[in-house]
Amino acid sequence: MEGTESRSGTVSSVVADWSLVFWTLCSVILPVLITLWCSFQRSRRQVLIRDIFRKSKHDWHYTDLFGQPSYCCVCAQHILQGAFCNCCGLRVSEGCLKKADQLFLCKEIMMRSSGGAHSSMPHHWIRGNVPLCSCCMICKQQCGTQPKLCDYRCVWCQYTVHDECMMDCLKTEECTFGEFRDLIIPPYYLSTINQMRKDKRTNYEKVVPYCRKHWMPVIILANTRSGNNMGETLLGELKILLNPVQVFDLSKIAPAKALQLCTLLPCNAVRVLVCGGDGTVGWVLDAIDEMKIKGQERYIPQVAILPLGTGNDLSNTLGWGAGYAGEVPVEQILRNVMEADGIKLDRWKVQVTNKGYYNLRKPKVFTMNNYFSIGPDALMALNFHAHREKTPSLFSSRIINKAVYFFYGTKDCLVQECKDLNKKVELELDGERIKLPNLEGIIVLNIGYWGGGCRLWEGMGDEPYPLARHDDGLLEVVGVHGSFHCAQIQVKLANPVRLGQAHTVRLILKSSKMPMQVDGEPWAQGPCTVTITHKTRALMLYHSGEQTDDEASSMSEQDHMREQTDEDV
Repeated sequence: MEGTESRSGTVSSVVADWSLVFWTLCSVILPVLITLWCSFQRSRRQVLIRDIFRKSKHDWHYTDLFGQPSYCCVCAQHILQGAFCNCCGLRVSEGCLKKADQLFLCKEIMMRSSGGAHSSMPHHWIRGNVPLCSCCMICKQQCGTQPKLCDYRCVWCQYTVHDECMMDCLKTEECTFGEFRDLIIPPYYLSTINQMRKDKRTNYEKVVPYCRKHWMPVIILANTRSGNNMGETLLGELKILLNPVQVFDLSKIAPAKALQLCTLLPCNAVRVLVCGGDGTVGWVLDAIDEMKIKGQERYIPQVAILPLGTGNDLSNTLGWGAGYAGEVPVEQILRNVMEADGIKLDRWKVQVTNKGYYNLRKPKVFTMNNYFSIGPDALMALNFHAHREKTPSLFSSRIINKAVYFFYGTKDCLVQECKDLNKKVELELDGERIKLPNLEGIIVLNIGYWGGGCRLWEGMGDEPYPLARHDDGLLEVVGVHGSFHCAQIQVKLANPVRLGQAHTVRLILKSSKMPMQVDGEPWAQGPCTVTITHKTRALMLYHSGEQTDDEASSMSEQDHMREQTDEDV
């Protein structure tokens, strides 16, 4: 009996042990299997979604969370995540994506023109997800107030209509293209131009749509890698308001190729909005210079700027602000482009010739829009550039970028790597040798702003100084005593060392290696001769919006000095 009980106890303990092992394995393996199955299904679903995105005429993008209450355009259910079209604004759930792609047409960038040069097209209505605070074009009451898929929006003129106000006549009514009709390239226009090119006709002015005299089509060139990475968001919002064919991502297409659209539009009518930093603006202006070389001068556009970079000194000079962070609606930006005035901007050729007995290298040639410098600010830019090349992912914010600049500026205050610059260089302004005081840096200015918003030439504004403009063919040359002096100038506690104005600047680096920069592009340079001469002028757009106190005082001082100069004359 005792043996039997002991054997049964042993068997039951073994069974209990194996049962514990089995359930332990199940508790470990089952979640792993479920996770693997879910990841397999997710990857399979992503492959199917990418396949739909690739074949679709819609510009689909997937989001894990919509920014406002959204409803699926197919099943009318409330959705938190899903796909949306960047061109027409459709929003659908993941399960309805394929059906929506088949049911709904996207914006047509080209279509057949049925009425010659003054053709028209009906509204293109999309139901649901109308913009917040939009009003019905019939009853003038607010749309989209009900918590369901309701009301209609035209993807071209952006007009909205209640479900109960929608009539059959509205479905066939001619679309006026709304507030931004002067900026939009109509779908039928490009079709007409395409037919004219086949017939070898180039009098595109006769095809101006809407019978409007002030048509000024805009081309959007956005750098999605600039500054605070707002480029992609802007691209989507602008594609909804305009024709997608006139909105370009510069990370996918070069500006020279995008600007060829200007040759299909009326002469001297096109405006270009560059969304990026000063480097992006320079890239676009170089592409416009290439158009001049190709004999396309009559198609040269005027350039406006939406500042997305770190410094944005050129955009600040032209009235477009020191930086954009989404605080202004895209609609207001387009209004500013329409209202902006045309001005000219001097562009300069910077030639760097290395010194040496057997120097066979070609001189380095740069194009300058903003400024050239040698000394502490170029050293800060060089250190920043080297750090960004090593870890580009860290430099996705304008605040972080400026903090890194501040760090290197503070470091240079202690180290003073550029001291005794006046003993290492010679400076000539229009052929006249300039005697240099004790300096650490020399800056050659073409525009009013420098260093991320500082009016360097004016300084504190308590001393008389010659007028400085960006279209007078003159450069302003100043000296600084170091990084700490630069910081004092930026907070208006000191004046720069004004060395003079000139049409041609020549700087000779006699010995050692020094940091230099042109428009924020730095490098370390050995003994050389730097010659800066006038190259050309660019057609820009100036936004005369609200001025800051500093700008207002600066303008009043310049006007006062201009009046004194006129009286003296």
